[in-house]
Amino acid sequence: MQTSVVAAATVDLARSWGLPERDSPEGREALLVLQQYGDRLALVGDPRVYGKPLQVDFVAGRAAHRRHFGGGRGQLVARACGLGKGVSPSVVDATAGLGRDAFVLASLGARVLMVERVPAIAALLNDGLARARQDAGIANIAAAMTLMPGDACRDLALLVQRADVLPEVIHLDPMFPHRDKSALVKKEMRIFRELAGSDDDAPRLLEAALDVATHRVVVKRPRKAPPLAGPAPRHVLEGKTSRYDLYVHQSMTS
Repeated sequence: MQTSVVAAATVDLARSWGLPERDSPEGREALLVLQQYGDRLALVGDPRVYGKPLQVDFVAGRAAHRRHFGGGRGQLVARACGLGKGVSPSVVDATAGLGRDAFVLASLGARVLMVERVPAIAALLNDGLARARQDAGIANIAAAMTLMPGDACRDLALLVQRADVLPEVIHLDPMFPHRDKSALVKKEMRIFRELAGSDDDAPRLLEAALDVATHRVVVKRPRKAPPLAGPAPRHVLEGKTSRYDLYVHQSMTS
């Protein structure tokens, strides 16, 4: 049975994101709860199963470390998305998740539209983005990031049109295939699997992205995993544990 997710901070918050309320039958059975945790929203569940409360923080922690020490435009995701010398494309991150890649790309000069179809994750993104816009150190980066909750597989063209952005590059990071041993799955990833499933429609998302992107589609995959079903990528960029499959319509120019 699909996990219910509840917004426990306020009834209005639950309703605004289309989530069941805490006192509803669905809410009382929820394994994961979206609630106020300190000064931010977090997804909270049994720590033995899901680990620490899940939140979006662009100001400190992993995001700050990667911004300062991640390698700049030499990073795999930046190279895959065409952030070359003098080139700062408009990127649609159609599987935004916690916005980590989107933030890296924005910090390197790209304009990024984040699309996220899981309401609870979109709520975390919205909360993290709002706090980032209030921080003097990264407000300019947050200003280059836009969030559009919605299903990119079904409505990508419409979402891009509503956001009024040029989809030069579309970035896809569908759920990695299941591992044989569930113990190897990180606790954070268990939350995503609980909420979003296995992204079995990833080939359809690739098809939609290829129809919408003006210059290229980039797909993040485990290094040894097969490409998504569909046309063969034109180029491949490999890292230590993952790779990017590149589907190129035309070259990026400054």
